[in-house]
Amino acid sequence: MDVHFSVNTRLTRLLGETYRSSEAALKELVDNAWDADAKNVWITLPTPLSADPITVRDDGSGMTSLEMRNEYLNIASDKRARTGERTPLLKRKVKGRKGIGKFAGLSLASRMDVSAVARGRKCSLTIDKLVLAENENDLEAVPLPFIEEDAGEARAGTTIILSGLDSRLNFPTPDRFREILVHEYGREDSFRVFVNEAQLSVDDVPGVSREVEQTLTESGSVRLKFTIADGKKAPKAPGIVLKVDGKVVGKPMMFGLDDDEEIPFKLSKRVYGEVELEGNDHFVTADWGGVVENSKAFQEIQSYVKSIVKEGLRESHSRDMSLQLARLKKQLDARLKDLPEHRRRYAEEALHRILQRFYRESEDRIATIAEVALDAMEHDAYWAVFERINATDRTDVSSFAAALEDFGMVELSGIAAQATRRMRFLDYLEELIDNEATLEKDVHKAFETNLWLLGRQYALMSSNVTLKRVIAKYSDKKFTGERASKRPDLLLSQDLADSYLLIEFKRPNHPISREDIAQAEQYRDDLSGTITSSSPLRILMIGKGSAASMDKRYGSDMTTVSSYASVLSSARTELDWLMSSLARK
Repeated sequence: MDVHFSVNTRLTRLLGETYRSSEAALKELVDNAWDADAKNVWITLPTPLSADPITVRDDGSGMTSLEMRNEYLNIASDKRARTGERTPLLKRKVKGRKGIGKFAGLSLASRMDVSAVARGRKCSLTIDKLVLAENENDLEAVPLPFIEEDAGEARAGTTIILSGLDSRLNFPTPDRFREILVHEYGREDSFRVFVNEAQLSVDDVPGVSREVEQTLTESGSVRLKFTIADGKKAPKAPGIVLKVDGKVVGKPMMFGLDDDEEIPFKLSKRVYGEVELEGNDHFVTADWGGVVENSKAFQEIQSYVKSIVKEGLRESHSRDMSLQLARLKKQLDARLKDLPEHRRRYAEEALHRILQRFYRESEDRIATIAEVALDAMEHDAYWAVFERINATDRTDVSSFAAALEDFGMVELSGIAAQATRRMRFLDYLEELIDNEATLEKDVHKAFETNLWLLGRQYALMSSNVTLKRVIAKYSDKKFTGERASKRPDLLLSQDLADSYLLIEFKRPNHPISREDIAQAEQYRDDLSGTITSSSPLRILMIGKGSAASMDKRYGSDMTTVSSYASVLSSARTELDWLMSSLARK
């Protein structure tokens, strides 16, 4: 009897999909066994260059004649759409999505024989790729040999035999196949995978492996076996499995590695292994779902496992970190060279911490984070200095004094860096002032948070919220209606000695006249009543300078007139002196 394919409309899009490797294609058949609620799947791979077939056998639910005809041969049907997101018996999450994975074997072989046992019946099907190729334009017309018979004593399950393997492809190798499977199925207790009769184990995880055995006081003989996985993909369900008398206790554990500040979190997630002991299960809970954590035996095992695995992680981690740090330092070499020598040491320590914190992140991302960290360090390296001071033994006076000396070095380099940045700021401010479109309010914004422009005596002045409110209330009250357009642009500031400074900003091209000064003094009179301090309120007017018509011999000690050019010149002179003085240190 012959049967035929049932073609779904998704076929034309899905048939063009291919697999990256022979192992990836073969894994699709293991996924099918998972979806069939199998507890075991056995894969037999042939000896290279032999004519032996590949065999995939499972003990899952198998298929009836109806299921093989209507579901298995419906090429592009989605199993989840038919049966739901979970398998019927074990409630596993269904992996089959596109309805073509079951035919992945045809990418390796010219012939696929499928036999399935279910409900006492056995169905066998043969698919020949050469026959399909000859009828590629009319797939539904291709006859497929099909046999249904009594299963006898055969148990439920499915067996797939792939023969006529394509000699143009590399045969799937057991080692590589295990590496692919172990990430997904290595920790599935209800699904055991055997490749050439060997069950998946920690040995199949690619990476650095280690095996040790020790007799402990409370626990007896303990055997620890683990691998630190390499590659881009970390193991599924990482950690160390505890086995007592060959039986797994609970889920994989990290044995304290995930809480260790010296071990990057992502690095701890690459540990995959098992610790075994025999005849000592008194610290295991009754349901074998966990352990009594305050048990002396378990705490002894935990301490032992953590110390051994941590040592292995340090070796692997330090090697990777050294290489990554070298690459990062090469990329940021110009930035590091610009730092003073003593701060460069702190910068390199910071880079090391960044690499530890963001272990296994992309190098582009780490470089971006490092750039931001160096930016911050150029502004403030005190955190590193204080860490060193805190770590210094106070009884070692010489070391303590040297640590305090570092604070002064950072202080001086910080002042130099600040002076350099302020010089650049002056260039921008000069550009703003030279622009004919600049108004009073524009320069007001620039000066409000940069009163150091006026000199050291004004650097610590602050226009706090209360003083801002005083100016706003005064302006709103005095300049309304038609006078609103004549509102002055004022800044009221206060220093630590409770002295006040009223700054009136004029346009950079506006010469300050007697009328302007008289108006400013009127503003002061109005504002003095709202300020409770007995301290005098000085006035600073900034514009193009004094008008030519104003005789400077008749000025006021409480009112100062200045130009933006003069302010910038004085600020530059002070910064030049500071930078040249620091250069001689």
